[in-house]
Amino acid sequence: MIKAYSSNLTLAQFELIESLIPAAKPGGRPRKVDMWAILNAIFYVVVQGCKWRDIPSDFPAWQTVYTYFRNWRKQGIWMAIHDRLRNWVRADNARPISPTEAIIDSQSVATATMVHESVGFDKAKHIKGRKRHTAVDTLGLVLRVIVTTASLPEREGGKQVLQKVDQMGDAVARLYLIWVDGGYSGNPFLEWVMNTFRWVVQVVLRPEQTKGFVVLKKLGSVERTFGWLHWYRRLSKDYERLPENSEAMIYISMIRLMLRRLA
Repeated sequence: MIKAYSSNLTLAQFELIESLIPAAKPGGRPRKVDMWAILNAIFYVVVQGCKWRDIPSDFPAWQTVYTYFRNWRKQGIWMAIHDRLRNWVRADNARPISPTEAIIDSQSVATATMVHESVGFDKAKHIKGRKRHTAVDTLGLVLRVIVTTASLPEREGGKQVLQKVDQMGDAVARLYLIWVDGGYSGNPFLEWVMNTFRWVVQVVLRPEQTKGFVVLKKLGSVERTFGWLHWYRRLSKDYERLPENSEAMIYISMIRLMLRRLA
């Protein structure tokens, strides 16, 4: 019997996501594992920040749990579940599926000692690690995120994440305005976005003679999203060997957040 960990899904939350879980492959052995327990084990790792091998023994075997995490990442299932839930949350807030405005920003985070792949140094923030280039809607819900070396400039990361957003099809059919901070300013980037996607880029500059952290108009949504992610210990640093796993962890964190809102 699984203990009532704080990271567990309630029955109502599991029933909400159950219809989005892929069925077992036809022709193979019947699925014997409890998918509620598998999801709870994955959320335990994300919330508590433990290693896969340290998953409590009352969950399914860690190898089985990790296999589901890895396979669903490769198959795009985490992203598909995330996108469906985001649509439901927007509908629950009386918003159309497609936003008209989006905000992009980046967050540099240190990597764990044993992580060496795609690691760089962000000179502006003096952080050795990776950078999370994130696009959100005005509710703070993630549209797309890519994880790169921390040395990648904001404009280059912005181009990559906007290309991912553009691939969302009807989910961004109404999108026309992108809000950014001064790190994305400059005609080359603004013209590239306009020529590539026909979206308008609006730069919000930091007020002169201000010190410390300042929430800029329209950019508070993405800062709020970064704040939500910091509640998940697995995301306090980048512990993942592959950047793709880091991206999956962010989508999983948002899945749990949206489930808690919906049920």
